[in-house]
Amino acid sequence: MSGSVEPYSPREREEQEVREQRLRAYWRANTTLIRNLLIVWGFVSLGCSILFVPLLNNIRFGGVPLGFWMAQQGSIFTFVILIFIYAIQMDKLDRKYRRK
Repeated sequence: MSGSVEPYSPREREEQEVREQRLRAYWRANTTLIRNLLIVWGFVSLGCSILFVPLLNNIRFGGVPLGFWMAQQGSIFTFVILIFIYAIQMDKLDRKYRRK
């Protein structure tokens, strides 16, 4: 073939760029959400359950020291709550970035 034929028209190229920008924004928001939830989970499970136990044991929660309770139950409850938060936030993100 003698002439070069562009595979996309200018309009199609623009639509493709918009789709790619939306996809990048979606994944950026997704990874930001995951990062923030992992930071919270790490702080609660490592910080409150191991590093700050002596400090937290000065506070009583349900008749037991808070540091002990966080190590036994609190980090698990926090993890389950973070799962629900992730599901709710991802549903919002999916609706926001859904193809129109």
